[in-house]
Amino acid sequence: MIKAKENIDIEKEIANLSEKTDNQIVPKDIELSDKEEWTSSNKLIVNSDKGNLLYELQKSLDECEKFYFSVAFINYSGIQLLLDKFKELEKKEIKGKIITSTYLNFTDPKALEKIKSFNNIDLKIFITDKIGFHTKAYIFENKDNYKIIIGSSNITQSALKSNVEWNTQVISKKDDYFVQDVIKEYENLWNCTEIVDDDFLNRYSSFIKELKKIEKIKKQNFINFKPITPNNMQSRAMENLARLRQHGEDRALVIAATGTGKTYMSAFDVKNFNPNKMLFIVHREEILRKAKVTYENLINDNKKSMGLYTGNIKEKDVDYLFSTIQTMSKHFNEFQENYFDYIIIDEAHHAASPSYQRVLDYFKPKFLLGMTATPERSDCENIFELFNNNVALEVRLHDALEDDLVIPFHYFGITDIDGVDLSNVNIDNITEITKRLKVNERVDFIIDKMRFYGHDGEKCKCVGFCAGVEHAEYMSAQFNKRGIRSVCLTGENSVDERAEYIKKLESDTDKLKVIFTVDIFNEGVDIPSINTALMLRPTNSPIVFIQQLGRGLRKHESKSFLTVLDFIGNHRKTFLIAIALNGARYYDKDSLRVAVATGFSNLPGCTHIQMDKISVERILEQIDGENFNAMKYLKEEYFEFKKMNQGRRPELLLDYLKYDGSPEPVRFISKEKTYLGFVAKVEKDEKLKKFLENEIFYKTMKQLSRSLPLKRIYEFSIIKYLLNNDKISFSSAKDEILKYIEYVDDDSVRHALECLNQDYYDKGQKSSNVKLFKYKNEVLYRNEEFKCLLENDTLKKYIEDIINYGLIRYEKEFEGKYYGVPHLKLYEQYQMIDAALLSNYRKIHSSFRGAGLLVNGNEYFLFVDLHKEEDIKESINYNDKFINRKYFQWQSPNNTATTSDRGKNIIFNQERNINLHLFVRKYKEIDGKVEPYIYIGKGNTVEYHGEKPITVKLVLEHEIPVKLYTEFNKKV
Repeated sequence: MIKAKENIDIEKEIANLSEKTDNQIVPKDIELSDKEEWTSSNKLIVNSDKGNLLYELQKSLDECEKFYFSVAFINYSGIQLLLDKFKELEKKEIKGKIITSTYLNFTDPKALEKIKSFNNIDLKIFITDKIGFHTKAYIFENKDNYKIIIGSSNITQSALKSNVEWNTQVISKKDDYFVQDVIKEYENLWNCTEIVDDDFLNRYSSFIKELKKIEKIKKQNFINFKPITPNNMQSRAMENLARLRQHGEDRALVIAATGTGKTYMSAFDVKNFNPNKMLFIVHREEILRKAKVTYENLINDNKKSMGLYTGNIKEKDVDYLFSTIQTMSKHFNEFQENYFDYIIIDEAHHAASPSYQRVLDYFKPKFLLGMTATPERSDCENIFELFNNNVALEVRLHDALEDDLVIPFHYFGITDIDGVDLSNVNIDNITEITKRLKVNERVDFIIDKMRFYGHDGEKCKCVGFCAGVEHAEYMSAQFNKRGIRSVCLTGENSVDERAEYIKKLESDTDKLKVIFTVDIFNEGVDIPSINTALMLRPTNSPIVFIQQLGRGLRKHESKSFLTVLDFIGNHRKTFLIAIALNGARYYDKDSLRVAVATGFSNLPGCTHIQMDKISVERILEQIDGENFNAMKYLKEEYFEFKKMNQGRRPELLLDYLKYDGSPEPVRFISKEKTYLGFVAKVEKDEKLKKFLENEIFYKTMKQLSRSLPLKRIYEFSIIKYLLNNDKISFSSAKDEILKYIEYVDDDSVRHALECLNQDYYDKGQKSSNVKLFKYKNEVLYRNEEFKCLLENDTLKKYIEDIINYGLIRYEKEFEGKYYGVPHLKLYEQYQMIDAALLSNYRKIHSSFRGAGLLVNGNEYFLFVDLHKEEDIKESINYNDKFINRKYFQWQSPNNTATTSDRGKNIIFNQERNINLHLFVRKYKEIDGKVEPYIYIGKGNTVEYHGEKPITVKLVLEHEIPVKLYTEFNKKV
């Protein structure tokens, strides 16, 4: 083994190496640290992407013969995560003791009541007065030893999963002095604490209720003094809006999940823009009044007057006017067309309706902002087009969870009862599905699980999502028979009826606990205090699942998490639950299997997903049997999405941006070269096929589609300008690019213009593609072929759709950051040829493929397949692998000698100023489709051995995240 230092005698070291038999290049210190991580009895447990205390507790409870906890406080958010383990231990008759306290009145009476329900757990409480109680200890008695975890974590969801916590684990024999000392101290505590009986619970519960009333008043008083600052989503939106305005754009759309703070975001942007006159338009007066309060709270130092403009109130003479569309659409001509500098359209998916169009066609503001959670329409209008296809920000459910904009959810996947058999039913046959779900035994089972898992807050405020109206009516009737007040609400109920029952559900004093529904997840229904969601229908669409889930995630003072109970049946599309929960737009069979097997550990914060064993096995089996790249699967996915699109054919790629959980349209493109070609084929549409018979149009669509999803935005931002202009200069091209990113270097702009001129196409590419542009004297011109295509409005619409989809999606995945040259983002997906484009390679790009090592000047690109196909005979037995999360072992191509210039560049890359970029994929192909590589970042050679090939050990500049490390190395 040789250290990578260039001043050593290479020939001598190679000779020495030939005598060595150990071809591993893991140094002793790394071996030790790995060994300590996995086998040492002493270790530090923290909440991070490496794991969390909850996982350690669950594992320890599985292994122990008895357990003893002592924590300062327990709340329901934490205890709910341990309920299934406690139930398993109760069945195995494994005893436990738990001590907690009344310290600072944090312990939740509901949590104590739940613990008391287990026959195998004894519960006592330390009632604090003058003495504080700070213990956080978890003791597990095993056959031959004790495992003791002592640190900072109480039993709350945050302490177990996301807080910055330090907990130390020690494993020692039973006669060890330290262990005996800990056990003795625990027994002393046990003997001086009180039993938690019914009398204590009644007194403590009443005390906490009164205390909360007082705290609520204090909080209301204090909130006036609390400074309001932008969250991450709001800051990003404001930056992007400012950049768009700086480069000449006068309108934009923000897409953000319900509850993420869009109104505050608009108020922050208005404060920065500081218009003389502002107009805020929405379609419901209730929302309007809330928006006005938000602006008054935030813009209190700009000395702006604010007023309402509704049916009953006409406060015209103010700086900032809040109007319903119903009123403004009738009275807009009472204002001059340029009266308002800044106009905001809330719930902007309504903006294509005639009333909005009359207003928007009249006014000429300096800037127009649209905001929506779901940019879908019930007609054919394109909302994106109304805002010049400028999407300043797109924040979906998983982004909102990551940024702590919504509350976390605790999802429990529960295998449905044997009496419900959906294995041979068409999932669209609502009548038959309903018939099979209407089982009394199932109702009792659902109620039993609701009682077992419980909910956050005093009163259960639950929404049950049903298969159809008849099913919802049945569930409501059965719950009422069992003494649980419920109601069925559907689209057949009037707006007033729905509002009345929603108000009852939200009331802490009303007895209504459950609303059963089919379509309450539709736009316009908002129940912030929902604390429980029941998924009672088979999931046939990730979109619907996410919409239902999102209904309960708005932040509210009465809850800290949402309980989700999903009753998982045996229908053939059960695996769609995994796609919805995974949250990734692109996925493959292997990544989905790993996500299910690891409990979706990629989800951020306190969100918790737990499926029972039968459900996991059922989903994994279905994933194994599915080919996500087969035409049969893609057609089913397309037609299911078409149903979500109100039955309207989704002819545009932009349609797939309307819904969270939409399919990945690039997979459709991969199947038929163009999205339009895929639609024409599955819809058997002769008119669309006729469009594609236009050779120039087909080739144009194909070469633009090949760029999706974009890996750099330069070319498409230039093409967007050229859709409506004959030419673009170098400086204008740079300005167009800067609408989307914070910075771009001149050489990359020039390279993009050269690429559009097809400077780096090979002969085959030039003959099979259309030359759309001509680059001369720092100016890019449209060619006649492209001009002719754009004269046809229909063809232009399809070309424009690809461009806008690429640009909008790029912002979502890359944001407005500048990644330098090479233009590579950590952990993003790339194909081998992408490295040529992204490193400004100025030779034929198609040559940038084949071997596992590609070079552009000082940039070396290392492409690795971790698992080789068994049926492929390799000329050499490569041994590429992650040693751990910090080190990677890589073998060069088999013709690379240590004495060659390339060999020296690899071995001594730092001294020679060579950048080694590592790209890794687990498998070359899955289900017949070539897999992309993941960019792991740069690495530096620290050790090497061997000759033709050279085996090197790279230290990675960025330690690979645990989730990705697990995905690369775990076999399910």
